[in-house]
Amino acid sequence: MAGARSSAASGLAALTLAAMAMTLGATVPATAQNGPLRIEITEGVIEPLPFAIPTFEAESGNAGELAAQISQVVADDLVGTGLFRQIPSSAFISQVSDFDANVQYPDWKAINAQALITGAVSVDGSGQVNVKFRLFDVFSEAPLGDGLQLGGSSDSWRRIAHKVADQVYSRITGEGGYFDSRVVFVAEDGPKDARRKRLAVMDYDGANVQYLTDSSSIVLAPRFSPTGDRVLYTSYETGFPKIYLMNVGTVQRRALEDQPGTMTFAPRFAPDGQTVVYSLAQGGNTDIYSLNVNGGAPQRLTSAPSIETAPSFSPDGSQIVFESDRSGTQQLYIMPASGGEARRISFGEGRYGTPVWSPRGDLIAFTKQNAGRFHIGVMRTDGSEERLLTASFLDEGPTWAPNGRVLMFTRESAGAGGQPTLYSVDISGRNLKRVPTGGSASDPAWSPLLQ
Repeated sequence: MAGARSSAASGLAALTLAAMAMTLGATVPATAQNGPLRIEITEGVIEPLPFAIPTFEAESGNAGELAAQISQVVADDLVGTGLFRQIPSSAFISQVSDFDANVQYPDWKAINAQALITGAVSVDGSGQVNVKFRLFDVFSEAPLGDGLQLGGSSDSWRRIAHKVADQVYSRITGEGGYFDSRVVFVAEDGPKDARRKRLAVMDYDGANVQYLTDSSSIVLAPRFSPTGDRVLYTSYETGFPKIYLMNVGTVQRRALEDQPGTMTFAPRFAPDGQTVVYSLAQGGNTDIYSLNVNGGAPQRLTSAPSIETAPSFSPDGSQIVFESDRSGTQQLYIMPASGGEARRISFGEGRYGTPVWSPRGDLIAFTKQNAGRFHIGVMRTDGSEERLLTASFLDEGPTWAPNGRVLMFTRESAGAGGQPTLYSVDISGRNLKRVPTGGSASDPAWSPLLQ
């Protein structure tokens, strides 16, 4: 396929994670992570935790630049959450030039560092990168968890850095990390009334953008598989919407379902990775169907004269949330995964759409349109505790980070020159920020944590 790159997954398979507990002198009891250094993530205002990360030590002569780059990515990941504040190196009293040296805790306390991250990087003759790191609770004067060692090829150094940051984040917050993940999205260019669109994939922070399709036809709504190796999307290359399944590594793809006289769109994987749920339009009616990706007959899950679309499975695969206008306006409903009676869960003012079940299972994210404004919001699975996180001319299409704490979505500016961009926000409504993509972008879908 013109414009596609078969190297979309290059560097992923090359990374081998040793993640071995290192013998670093002091041993840490299992209760160490329950100590005083902990961020409790709540809906209130959080004072970012100050941390220090001296540039990682270069343990081989060719590792200096790489050590600095890895240190910076770790720091950027943590600061980007809004939960951490990096203390500048100009404030340091101590310097860490030896990974195995004792920590001078009074020097770090004096600059109010609550967490200290130290590390070392080496590159062997074959280009293999090895990174080891330690995390310290400065005020308790103790390591927070064991040191870890990670290894991979030289082109996987960013993944190694993200894995280090995931470990730090998890140990301090008690939550799962999300930095070592990718996002598939629609890259756009051209005027608003004639945009060219192609599928692209990037690291969660906008780095390493790679294109999966060319811009010869409109593509929409890409969705990762639970293992992150495949993508579902909708293409208009035949003139009508049709669902395709693509292998991200090889960019080989095939049409998923092809019934003459029908249009298929809004696909999403079930948690088992084998079942796909989607919308099928035929004869002026749109209903939700499911299909095994390995073949077989589609199963119809809804049967109503209304428009039923945007289905999303619960994490245990037992239920599906979807949008429907069966009540006269666009609202959210939940039904058993096998179909059957649905119950409405949205009852606020306005219209609701694009529901997505949290990977934690506790919340459903959605797009809401009310009084001329669009919002990204979350609610409990019974429809209670609705909370709007954003408001703008056009916000739509949320997707969950692997840990269920952050959402990414499309925001489009107003006017004839308005362009779509990607934004993220945490589930308390804090830390709203633009995601760098190098150009216009829409329809993000977050992968699970990479393996």
